[in-house]
Amino acid sequence: MTSGADMRRREFITLLGGAASLWPLAVRAQKPPLPVIGFLSSASADLYTIRLRAFHNGLKDQGYVVGQNVAIEYRWAEGQNNRLPVLAAELVHRQVDVIAAGGGTPSAVAAKAATATIPIVFAVGVDPIRIGLVASLNRPGGNLTGITSLNVEVGPKRLEVLRELIPKATIIALLINPTNPSLAEDFLRALEPVASTLGLQLHVLQASTEQDFDRVFAALAQLRADALVIMPDVFYNSRSEQLAKLSPSP
Repeated sequence: MTSGADMRRREFITLLGGAASLWPLAVRAQKPPLPVIGFLSSASADLYTIRLRAFHNGLKDQGYVVGQNVAIEYRWAEGQNNRLPVLAAELVHRQVDVIAAGGGTPSAVAAKAATATIPIVFAVGVDPIRIGLVASLNRPGGNLTGITSLNVEVGPKRLEVLRELIPKATIIALLINPTNPSLAEDFLRALEPVASTLGLQLHVLQASTEQDFDRVFAALAQLRADALVIMPDVFYNSRSEQLAKLSPSP
């Protein structure tokens, strides 16, 4: 005769055996987590549409499709570069596999300060050696690599072209973003001697938010500036249409 205790013990063993047989199937059914790209930018998503499309197309060309074999964590500073260190730290805490610093120099600097181990890919407009991002162009070293457009080096050419277009120009305003000091300082330093050689008075104006634009263009009127040179900056690039509308007609 089988006691109630024996029956319960057999039922438990049967249940345990069934669970054990199902466990390997459950393990096999689990998909490995997708690699995660951390995208860090000083801009905002709505003003970065074209570049994001190019970024996704570039990934696709390399065999990566978002949602299928790669995921992306976005962090947007919305034009406030002082937020970048916190956003970069969030990506490090998220343990992303690589950081794409897509917001120019401020994004690259913030990403470098946040981690010395996660690979970082950057695009900047200054000399990456001078600002300490890499050791050299041919051997970057560390965990960073990327490209530079050397906007500072071609900055003086802008003044030369401007003088050709407006031969009688004497007063020039230069718009810089104070929250991107590395590029702003280099750009100003490169333009000053050329402006002096061309006989141009160079007046520096600053803007780091859209609210600053009205003040800048009011200052242009007071200076009676003949032209405005705008520093190459992600914040300004993403608001080029707005700046063009505010500019007075020739």
